Amino acid sequence: MIALSLAEIAAVVGGQTHDIPDPSVQVTGPVVRDSREVESGSLFVAFAGERVDGHDFAEEVVEAGAVAVLASRPVGVPAIVVADVQAALGALARHVVERLGATLVALTGSAGKTSTKDLIAQVLRTKAPTVFTPGSLNNEIGLPLTALSATEETRFLVLEMGARGIGHISYLAGLTPPKVGLVLNVGTAHIGEFGGREQIAQAKGELVESLPEDGAAILNADDPLVRAMASRTKARVILFGESDEADVRAENVRLTDSGQPAFSLRTPSGCSDVTMRLYGEHHVSNALAAAAVAHELGMSADEIARALSEADSLSRWRMEVTERPDGVTVVNDAYNANPESMRAALRALVAMGRGRRTWAVLGQMAELGDEALAEHDAVGRLAVRLNVSKLVAVGGREASWLQLGAYNEGSWGEESVHVSDAQAAVDLLRSELRPGDVVLVKASRSVGLERVAQALLDSGLEGEVAAR
Repeated sequence: MIALSLAEIAAVVGGQTHDIPDPSVQVTGPVVRDSREVESGSLFVAFAGERVDGHDFAEEVVEAGAVAVLASRPVGVPAIVVADVQAALGALARHVVERLGATLVALTGSAGKTSTKDLIAQVLRTKAPTVFTPGSLNNEIGLPLTALSATEETRFLVLEMGARGIGHISYLAGLTPPKVGLVLNVGTAHIGEFGGREQIAQAKGELVESLPEDGAAILNADDPLVRAMASRTKARVILFGESDEADVRAENVRLTDSGQPAFSLRTPSGCSDVTMRLYGEHHVSNALAAAAVAHELGMSADEIARALSEADSLSRWRMEVTERPDGVTVVNDAYNANPESMRAALRALVAMGRGRRTWAVLGQMAELGDEALAEHDAVGRLAVRLNVSKLVAVGGREASWLQLGAYNEGSWGEESVHVSDAQAAVDLLRSELRPGDVVLVKASRSVGLERVAQALLDSGLEGEVAAR
């Protein structure tokens, strides 16, 4: 964070100082909510959760080097006490981003947010110092913490914004007002909470509504619900996609023998070829979104293509591809799942397989509400249509719907199976995997199928799956 005195911070957040001998002492380290992340000069933010109360760690974090605690009550060590810690954190983030003068890029969408955010950051940091959301910390706590990690040298701040209801993105955009806003897509993730795709579109479109007149709204030309958001913004609109009408588009899209996308990137400033290190054709849309942001911020087609071709996966358990010594390839995409990302992962698996046996180890897609049965059934059917060699559905009722969809599509023999849990999946794979097989592991985060992927990568598939 930029250096601020405790007195300045108290004024910004409307707090009272307690047990602070010298209010002129500055916070020079990171702002954190996890006591294990405290460094010399930190400000520790004490949230009172259901199981853990950050106030209980106040003395410990000060001993570890924290300058003070942002708290909702006095804690016996230097503290700034406020009525609402979350609101105070947001106010501090707003103050810091206004002081920085960095260009703030915000993005949202139903699928691909984290992968696209990582691509944008990797492209922009070839041009200037860039700070971006780590992992998927895209909510009302993670977003301001990310913004507060920026320093005086930061020129680009790339923030992922998530939403679980109407008004969430408006709130986040109010904390960190973007100059460039990107909407990737409107799908069915969290549809059970929103009630329908139209409601999801309403929520995602709050991002472009927040943009200033001299800002840029970057919209997916291939998604009608996103493209329609052009009428909801006063900012200039830039379209990306494979449509001929897109300002930034891909031509001659293809996959390499290893399943990595390649295409010709066309921008208003020129055309250049891209061959990505990531896996799956779905990353073409993500790359185009990143390219549109980079073009808007002054990068040439050659610079963008070079950076996209060198970009890696930065976040855990998102299409992580590892080859075992025996030639089995494990694709760990177990961080999360929704119908759109599940379909994209299955297509990537098949593209990577090409003459090899392919395994789809899949679990529940959460928060689909009334659409859960139909969406799980559809994914099971797609696995059959794509000729995935074997579907292993892992878990309870929703997983059984995956297997039922495959059965109803014509998988009547050994092409699909339903197992009870992660350990049963590992036992099955241990007995049946052969050198050269490709295994995709994917489910919603709550299922914990990363344990299956890790077991596959452990030497010799020894031992049991560790309890979560």
